[in-house]
Amino acid sequence: MTTSSAVSLLRDLIRCPSVTPDDAGALGLLEGVLEQAGFETHRVVFSEQGYPDTDNLYARIGTSAPSLLFAGHTDVVPTGDASKWRFDPFSAEIAEGMIWGRGAVDMKGGIAAAVAATLAYVQTHGTPKGSIAFLITGDEEGPAVNGTVKLLEWAKLRGERFDHCILGEPTNPDQLGDMIKIGRRGSLSGSITVHGRQGHVGYPHLADNPVHHLVRIATALRATPLDNGTPHFDASNLEITSFDTGNPAVNVIPDEARAAFNIRFNDLWQPQSLADEIRSRVIAAAQGANFTLEFKPTNALAFLTEPGSFVEMVSDAIVAETGRKPVLSTTGGTSDARFICNYAQVVEFGLVGQTMHAIDERTPLNDVEKLAAIYGRVLDRYFA
Repeated sequence: MTTSSAVSLLRDLIRCPSVTPDDAGALGLLEGVLEQAGFETHRVVFSEQGYPDTDNLYARIGTSAPSLLFAGHTDVVPTGDASKWRFDPFSAEIAEGMIWGRGAVDMKGGIAAAVAATLAYVQTHGTPKGSIAFLITGDEEGPAVNGTVKLLEWAKLRGERFDHCILGEPTNPDQLGDMIKIGRRGSLSGSITVHGRQGHVGYPHLADNPVHHLVRIATALRATPLDNGTPHFDASNLEITSFDTGNPAVNVIPDEARAAFNIRFNDLWQPQSLADEIRSRVIAAAQGANFTLEFKPTNALAFLTEPGSFVEMVSDAIVAETGRKPVLSTTGGTSDARFICNYAQVVEFGLVGQTMHAIDERTPLNDVEKLAAIYGRVLDRYFA
């Protein structure tokens, strides 16, 4: 398999309608290709009550250090109304120099490029002086319970060790080569319920309007920045995501008002320290009003892969193929890198993300081939 065959593999992957958590043959396709190249492969199914069983793939060639891991997911988000797509979302049509289909960008394109580059490397050099592994999950777009977290634990119990990892999520905002993700912000969600006293709007002295209290609390939460950012992270940010009373009547003061919020936080915070700060602010702003503050459990912590030789290696490969010096970023949402960082230094670099999760998701063929070439350069230098 050559670098240009990344497009062929991507077409085959898109044609597997692997809407999370269904595998639809995508992992089997990869398993067969990697086995043929000499990889030891394992299909591992994880279960947990209340969540769908999830099929995952682990593959490795070589047994010694250094070990380079490629990670990703073959599950995709639903297509929505397929009739609104230019082509069938799982047909993998090629038109206007692009390949169209659900998962083309997020993130079957990254997986196809990594596999194609690796097989080309093995075909040329044989088993690496070290090892190459693939960790591919099937539930990243879902609850992320029976995928990467458990597969990493499973691999550790087997004695598998990883030094560095490339996660092929779509990281580039406009052009291939724009951006490497070297970390991610954490995510903490919560809700505030203010308990008032119901009454007639014409007799407000007989009621206690919780909306007024909640507006004051919400305003206070955003009035003072949580921090001013760090060298590699923007300032932490709190967003109010809903505000509701469930009250259909305009002449009734409700007895409760509820708001939900989400905070994307940098490496100055841990979930508990951040929750303590929010609670302190709510208490002060409530001014004696009765409230309930709750936080949802989170496994999304802020992390950073410090710039060093590995980040430089990936960056140099990108410059060589695209002519662009990538920005080192920690922006965006969460990804499975938040789990991988506990096992290896991890960076994220994949395709341009403009159409991910959108109708008519698509990516230029040239980008897929260049991404495979970038991964190939990393492999050449990593095992030099």
